[in-house]
Amino acid sequence: MKRSLAIAACTLVLLFLATSAWADFPTSVEAFNKGMSFYEAGNFEEAAKLFRKVAEQGNADAQHILGVIYQTGRGVPQDNSVAVGWYRKAADRGQEIAQLNLGVMYDQGRGVPQDYSKAAKWFRRAAEQGNADAQFNLGLMHKLGRGVPQDYSEAVKWFQKAAEQDHEKGQLNLGVMHANGQGAPQDYVLAHMWFNLAASKGQEGGRKNRDIIATEMTPQQIAKAQQLAREWKAKKE
Repeated sequence: MKRSLAIAACTLVLLFLATSAWADFPTSVEAFNKGMSFYEAGNFEEAAKLFRKVAEQGNADAQHILGVIYQTGRGVPQDNSVAVGWYRKAADRGQEIAQLNLGVMYDQGRGVPQDYSKAAKWFRRAAEQGNADAQFNLGLMHKLGRGVPQDYSEAVKWFQKAAEQDHEKGQLNLGVMHANGQGAPQDYVLAHMWFNLAASKGQEGGRKNRDIIATEMTPQQIAKAQQLAREWKAKKE
């Protein structure tokens, strides 16, 4: 039977993550917190002013958020090139979500010329910090040979890292690799397990692929896959 297994796409992630060492910026805490309060209240213009004040002092989280503000055009004119500039400042300081978002900007050619190799570079930096979205994106780059040499084993490695963090697209794509024997031995039991886990998080591709591959499995194999999925979930609780 010819199977058509879904491959999840690289997606842009825009998140706020306040993890910088605030001891380095003691006078900025109040401005940052006020900025967050204004942002959450929908007063984006005032939020942007405060985040800029903190960002210009070198705080990576404020720089990242200011990048998000310029990309989304909330409180400021929408400007991808300015967003990239702030993402880059934060990324150079090790802010992992900024590294992820900068990678997406290069991947999609937003605010910068499209450059897959630079996208992969920034995905890798965030992935090595443990960011699951970046791990998934880097896996996809290796799967497609986009900006890096096509390498199914590397794709499996990064999909696995994302999947172990309960990243549903990482789980879906890892299942595809096991189902097709790409970068890992073909294993329908493991494929079914990962598809099932992705489906349990509402990933439609996981449900469809699980049902497709189940038609080529014995009842014993399906039972084993279901057991593995239950055990995996239990370990995460």
